[in-house]
Amino acid sequence: MKTKTFISTVSLAVALLFGTSAVAQAKMEKDTKMVGGAEMYPSKDIISNAVNSKEHTTLVAAVKAAELVETLQGDGPFTVFAPTNAAFDKLPEGTVATLLKPENKGKLQSILTYHVLAGHFSGKDIMKAIKKGGGKASFKTANGAMITAMMDGKTLVLKDNAGHTSMVTIADVNQSNGVIHVIDTVVLPSM
Repeated sequence: MKTKTFISTVSLAVALLFGTSAVAQAKMEKDTKMVGGAEMYPSKDIISNAVNSKEHTTLVAAVKAAELVETLQGDGPFTVFAPTNAAFDKLPEGTVATLLKPENKGKLQSILTYHVLAGHFSGKDIMKAIKKGGGKASFKTANGAMITAMMDGKTLVLKDNAGHTSMVTIADVNQSNGVIHVIDTVVLPSM
């Protein structure tokens, strides 16, 4: 009788273990989003996911040139507003090539860290702050400068200190060390 109870208990434990694992796997698959033709896995860090996005090759090159890879692979959490290649293409001709030069590393770091918030801010968190702020909310970026968030209908919009705006095109791409929000325009700190 005791052996039968023991086997039943072990069987129940195995079923719960695999059932829980299946639930966790299903949740992870639900949370996985496609960005730039690649799956962004919530179990991977920001850089490990970003390198697979065809839409973020310029951003990845810039992060490498600015020597920020190790930082963005750190524990975080970080909220990254990730400009697409098309967003970088909106900058004046030659800007990206100039910024990628070693002598401009400080300026590039300043621009890239303006796209990062310390902490995990989901789209819902940002929208809640906007509502609380009466239609806009300001956030201190990793660069030290402020960036403003607001809504345009149902679209989350960022506004830099020069008054330029950028729309969030894909929100809440969860990472193991934070969250990415894909944006359509590079935002710039006051320089």
